[in-house]
Amino acid sequence: MTERMKEDTTLRTQEKPYTEQVDVAVIGAGHAGCEAALACARLGLKTAIFTMNVDSIAMMPCNPHIGGSSKGHLVREIDALGGEMGKNIDKTFIQSKMLNTSKGPAVHSLRTQADKAEYSKAMRQVLEQTENLIIRQAEVTKILTKKDTGENGGEPQVTGVQIHTGMVYACRAAIICTGTYLNARCLVGEAITETGPGGMQRSTFLKDSLTELGISLRRFKTGTPARMDGRTIDYSKMTIQEGDKTVIPFSYSTDPADVQIEQVPCYLTYTNEETHDIIRANLDRSPIYAGIIEGTGPRYCPSIEDKVVKFAEKTRHQVFIEPEGRGTNEVYVDGMSSSMPDDVQQRMYRTVPGLENCRIVKNAYAIEYDCISANDLKLTLEMKSVRGLFCAGQFNGSSGYEEAAAQGLLAGINAAMQIMGKEPLVITRAEGYIGVLIDDLVSKNNLEPYRMMTSRAEYRLLLRQDNADLRLRKYGYRVGLITQEQYDHVCRKERQIAAEVERLKNTRVGAAAATGAYLKSIGTAPLGTAASIADLLRRPEVTYDALAGIDPERQELEKAVTEQVEIQIKYEGYIERQKRQVASFEKMERRRIPADIDYDDVKSLRLEARQRLKQVRPDSIGQASRLSGVTPADVTVLLIYLEKQRGAEH
Repeated sequence: MTERMKEDTTLRTQEKPYTEQVDVAVIGAGHAGCEAALACARLGLKTAIFTMNVDSIAMMPCNPHIGGSSKGHLVREIDALGGEMGKNIDKTFIQSKMLNTSKGPAVHSLRTQADKAEYSKAMRQVLEQTENLIIRQAEVTKILTKKDTGENGGEPQVTGVQIHTGMVYACRAAIICTGTYLNARCLVGEAITETGPGGMQRSTFLKDSLTELGISLRRFKTGTPARMDGRTIDYSKMTIQEGDKTVIPFSYSTDPADVQIEQVPCYLTYTNEETHDIIRANLDRSPIYAGIIEGTGPRYCPSIEDKVVKFAEKTRHQVFIEPEGRGTNEVYVDGMSSSMPDDVQQRMYRTVPGLENCRIVKNAYAIEYDCISANDLKLTLEMKSVRGLFCAGQFNGSSGYEEAAAQGLLAGINAAMQIMGKEPLVITRAEGYIGVLIDDLVSKNNLEPYRMMTSRAEYRLLLRQDNADLRLRKYGYRVGLITQEQYDHVCRKERQIAAEVERLKNTRVGAAAATGAYLKSIGTAPLGTAASIADLLRRPEVTYDALAGIDPERQELEKAVTEQVEIQIKYEGYIERQKRQVASFEKMERRRIPADIDYDDVKSLRLEARQRLKQVRPDSIGQASRLSGVTPADVTVLLIYLEKQRGAEH
């Protein structure tokens, strides 16, 4: 090497890495990453979103649907706050169904089959057309920080991210949304590939950077069923599953007329004892039972191997055949996720009625990945130990597209609020399923991927999917993601509901023969004495629309308004009871715990409670009361201690 060449090499190694300045860096472009990046960019912050492959933006690596029980609530809430998921699925769905309609409105939940390719394509177009948003195909390998010497007591502060080429994106906040890509590996029996979902490249190097920052990682597992060539399936042996005749959109911004489309059917079939015998005979070849898989899987979305072992008394399990899109023959075999070897999969799937001659396009597989314990996060989804580092989605130990998108939206909002010097947004358990989701993740000791369910929401009669706009639009407006026009619309709707409820309570009808005849005609008993229209509407068999014949003074109102009027009147007693419960809950939430409290100084606390309180460092007595390992007696001890401290200060 010549002296000149040596000199050039020295100069090059001393050069600083090429740097671009942004406000926010979003790591990952799945459902969490898309919502996080859109929120930040729409709030005026220059945002870079990084993905291992631009073709994986908003990809659906598992099921081809959005919504479902409780998950539909999340999508409606995302939309109410100004997110994108509801709008995107309204543009790209192929079948829609409102679930649980035979039950009360608290558990009604919208579920739609997606055209997977179109969903991803449409979301990518939204990202590409959003001002302030940069899309970059690159692997982020390092979170850059510096010691904050200001009021935050020397904790690290995010200053940028570095990608695999060495280039640096300087930023004031970073949001990790790596999903199931971080240090991932996929398993089909004994065959193991070090890839992310769908054969996409995994993220490898970020793990070391997080470890250097003192962030602990753990191993979780999930799985997916096989995809079949639909031309090789005999649908005549299955039960057809049609969508709803009248489709209700997810987004409050979607014109209902735009979603009345020709829908694609799904089909229902079942496993049988032959299927189960093949699985039992090969359990030693399953990575789950052979000890090859290290991670913990989701209890509420088990593999077919787990179902056969844990529910041995069942002779069959449901299997739904779901199309992956209009432009493909590929179908998803919902209910039969597996990590069995290829040959076992070939045999077990072909025992299912209608699948006797099926051809597998993509094998079922299990996937292991690294994630954090969300106990390390604040309720804003900011990492407690690193200022400006936010986390969302499956990286937080949750499962599901909807759970990821909800977290991504809140993480994006709160990263933006922090940069802009504004108040963070925390949705409480009494305000939304999003609040339940985040509070459960941050407060509870979740030892498996967390899945949202209606049973997790204590106030589910108040947190219905039909009133998400009434509950949450004000917060979307406050942070800047909801327009003045959208906010004015929901305020007008709220006034109309209140006025109509009051009018029905004050409008009385007599027990005249004509009235009695009309009531009989709509399937209810005549009146013995005068009553209000509200009293009649409380009858289970009576609807708001049916009472039009004896209510000549009523004005024409939107269906969305009359739906709320009917629910509020029919369930008034239950709603008022839950409101009283919420008042008690809010009282506990208002009892704040000082951030610098020394739990070792609270002498009467049990050791387990002290350890959990020190680990999570709850913001309020309410949050402390929900921690695993903290009993009501511990909460009483903590309350007494705080009262004594307050008295000493005065």
